Amino acid sequence: MSITIKTAEDIAGMRLACRLASEVLDYIAPHIQPGITTKEIDRLGAECMAQQGTISATVGYQPPGYPPYPGALCTSVNHVVCHGIPNDKPLKKGDIVNVDVTVITKDGWYGDNSRMYLIGECSIAAKRLSALTYDAMWLGIQQVRPGAHLGDIGHAIQKFAEGHGFSVVREFCGHGIGKVFHEEPQVLHYGRPGTLEQLRPGMVFTIEPMINAGRREIKEFGNDGWTIVTKDHSLSAQWEHTVLVTETGYEVMTLSAGSPPLPAFVTATAT
Repeated sequence: MSITIKTAEDIAGMRLACRLASEVLDYIAPHIQPGITTKEIDRLGAECMAQQGTISATVGYQPPGYPPYPGALCTSVNHVVCHGIPNDKPLKKGDIVNVDVTVITKDGWYGDNSRMYLIGECSIAAKRLSALTYDAMWLGIQQVRPGAHLGDIGHAIQKFAEGHGFSVVREFCGHGIGKVFHEEPQVLHYGRPGTLEQLRPGMVFTIEPMINAGRREIKEFGNDGWTIVTKDHSLSAQWEHTVLVTETGYEVMTLSAGSPPLPAFVTATAT
C-alpha cells in the first residue's frame, strides 16, 4: 500500500482546498428549500467554485467502467446512497439530501466533503438518521491519531451505527486524497480494532460513512452508470470530512464558517 505522507507545504495547500470545498456547501445551504431542484443546487455549486477560482473534480470524472460524471457535485436524495446525478425534479418537504462537493485549487489540491440537508419539516426517523450518521462520522474522526489503525475508525462507526439499529454500506469507503482525487488508503466504515494500516502523521484521507435506516444492501438505479440506492428503499444518509493525521491526533480540514455545530461529545476539531 503506497500512502503519500504530506509535507508542511502540502498540508497548507490541502487546508485551502478543503476550506474552499466546505465554503461551497455554505454557499448553497440557504437555497436548499422545498421546490429547488438538484440541478439548481448543482448550478449554484458551480457558480461558487467559479467565484473561488476552483474547479469541480466531478465534472467529466470517469473511472474505468464508468461514463463521464455530468455534475459539478453529487446530490443523493432519500434512498439514494451516493453519486446521485443532479436533475430537474424539485425537492419536497420531508426529503433529505446529501450534497457532496470536491474542488480542485489552481495549485492542484483536492478538497472533499459532504453534508446532509433536511428539506422543510422531516420525519423523526429522517432527522434521527441524519443526526446519528453525523455522530458516527465524528466518532470515527476521534479515533485518528498516530499509531492507531484504520480498523479503529471503521469499528467505532460500525458499532455506533449498528447499536442504533442502522446498517453500514460496505461497498463504498473513504479514501486518501491530495493532488489525486482517490488515493491510498481506503478507509472502511466497518471493521475490527487494531487492524489494517497504522496511521502516521501527514496522512490525509476522508471519513464518509454511508448509513442506511434499513438493510445495508445496495444496488445500481436505472442505467446512468452512477446512482446507487438502498435495495430495500430505506433512507440513507452520509456525512464527509477530510482529516489530517497530526503529530498528536487529528485535524479536520474541511471546516468553514458555516460548518454544522459539533456533536456534544466532540470538544475540538484539531488535537
